[in-house]
Parts: sequence; structure tokens; C-alpha cells
Amino acid sequence: MTYLDYQATTPLAPEAFEAMLPWLRDQHANPHSPHREGRRARAAVEVARDRVAELLPPGGRLAFTGGATEALNWAIKGTPEDKGGGPIITLATEHAAVLDTVAASGRPTTILPVGPDGIVDLARAEAAIRPGTGLVAAMLVNNEIGVIQPIAELAALAHEAGALFLCDAVQGYGRIPIPAACDLVAVSAHKIHGPKGVGALWIRDGVKLAPLLHGGGQEEPGRSGTLSPALCAGFGVAARLMRDCQEADASHVRTLFAAARARLGAGWTLNGSAEYRYPGNLNVHRPGLDVARVMSELRDTAFSAGSACASGSGRPSHVLRAIGLSDAEARSSIRLGFGRHTTEHELLAAIDRIHAAADAQRIAA
Repeated sequence: MTYLDYQATTPLAPEAFEAMLPWLRDQHANPHSPHREGRRARAAVEVARDRVAELLPPGGRLAFTGGATEALNWAIKGTPEDKGGGPIITLATEHAAVLDTVAASGRPTTILPVGPDGIVDLARAEAAIRPGTGLVAAMLVNNEIGVIQPIAELAALAHEAGALFLCDAVQGYGRIPIPAACDLVAVSAHKIHGPKGVGALWIRDGVKLAPLLHGGGQEEPGRSGTLSPALCAGFGVAARLMRDCQEADASHVRTLFAAARARLGAGWTLNGSAEYRYPGNLNVHRPGLDVARVMSELRDTAFSAGSACASGSGRPSHVLRAIGLSDAEARSSIRLGFGRHTTEHELLAAIDRIHAAADAQRIAA
């Protein structure tokens, strides 16, 4: 199997697996228990917390969650009325975990459009983010097209209006710097070669959130639920590896992106900005391509026709529609995601097979 779906999830790092194994096999204490074994489990959680926090801005605290979706829900629903509880400003290309949560919040909302490159117009954002705005939410790296938003500038506009700024950093965490001006940052372990089922919300000092989950309040900022030392330990080791491998990973994906674009050739059009993007994401379209048919023919190659969260819905990607693609163009788009464990040989071989399948469709038509 050639795996090219890194935006959906990344392969678990062997080092993360090894860090988790003792807590799954031998050590079963509750990290919130006061006895010796509980304290040992708690110590493992705190080591992991420090490691995850190393890649986040200073001046905040980190709460583990069940994933980034929980973290985003908490950040949006937990902002109090007197600080952050006013109208919400967000972008049309945000993940459903933001757009659906904003819609469910019942708060007045402005959804800003993006340009054909996938990037928000800062002048338009400035006009929308006015005094009285409670929360501005934007994704650092888009999960579908890899575009990098001007997060520092958006955060500055939010603060000028007296609003809080929430950054969905799931795809960018450990890959590109997270601007220090953010007030809330959501991250996920399984996007950085860690385990599924654990994420985190970073909360700037002084920002108070109402609980999303009520119960024991095990996490100091107000998150209830028993933490898994195994999942936390795996997340911590994956974060440490992202820190240690950051330069090598960045160089590798830049090389892969350039090679892949060259191999695809002129018949494929890049979706989103070529300049302001994370190069481990290659989202392209080809006129008339039946993506479902290509995926069926190449079952030993894992790639995406859109984001994993929207797959199977039958609807064109809202992100691709937001950058101006027609329904037909959106449905003829593929997303190739690659990273640390992808070899240039397997990527180019997969592209050759995708290209051949696309050519066969055109001949048959």
C-alpha cells in the first residue's frame, strides 16, 4: 500500500508506539489517583504535556482533550459572555469542526470569503472585525488545500477589536511556527505521527473558558474526564519528534512537492496558492476526471478526493467551492498528502498510475 493521505492521518511513529506500550500492557493506574502508581501515571502525563507545549507559544497552559474536534468545540462554546462571547468571525474554508460548532452556538456570525488562492483578504477582514466582536477563528494550514492563512495579522485585528483569537493549528502544528498572538490553539496527535483519540487546547494565561464537559474537572482549565497516560505519552513523544525532525521533514516535503508537481505536468491545475502553502499537501484538479473511478482502480494507493471528514457525503468540497471551483472541477480534484515516511520513488510511481488512469478515462470518453 502506498499511503498518500497524511492530512487525514499520519502513520504512528514507532517511538510513540513504544512509549505507549507500557501504559497499555503493564501500568494501568488512574493518573488522577493520589497513590504511588497514580502519581507515576500523572508524572508521565505531565512529561507529555511539557513536550506538546514546546511547540506552542509561551504564556499559556495546555489541556489534553479527546481530539481537536473537542478542543475546537470547547474554545468556541466556552468563551464567556463578558470576554469572547459576542459575534464570531471565521472563514469559509474552515473545518466543519469550526463551521458546524459556530452554527450550533447560536451567536451572530460572519463567514468571510477567501480569494481564488484560498487566502482571506485582510482589508475585508478588518472591515468585518469591529469592536464588539467576541471571537475570530481561523485555520493555520488548510486541511484540504494546504493554504497558510495570515494568522498573526488576523490575531492583531481581533485584539484591536477586543476579541479573542482561536487558531485551528491541527495541520500546521510542528510544521510551521504558530504565531504568539493566538489566544486559543487546537492541536491533534494523530496528525503528527501520534495516536488517535487525543488532542489538546492551548489557552493563553488570563483567558477563562466555561467547561464543555462537566464532571471531575481533572484538567486544571476545566476539562473533565480521566486522561489516558498511554495516549498522552504517545502524543508527547510524537511532538518531541516533530521538534527534532522539523528541518529534515520540511526539506523532505519540499523536495517531494516539487517532484510531484513536475511529474503531474501541465494537465493538472493546483488548487490554492502555490506560494503560501504547506508543501506536504498537493491538491490538484484535471478537467473531466472521475476521481471515484480512479480511486476504485488504484485500491493499493491511499489518497483523497477531499477531506476525510467530508468523504462519502456526495457533496463537492466546500473549500474548493470557496476558492471558486465549479461543482465539476471540485469533483475532479484529488488531494495527495505526504510526509516523513513517504519516499520519492513511491510518490512518483503513484502519480504515474494516477496519470495513466486519468489518460485512460479521456481516451475512453
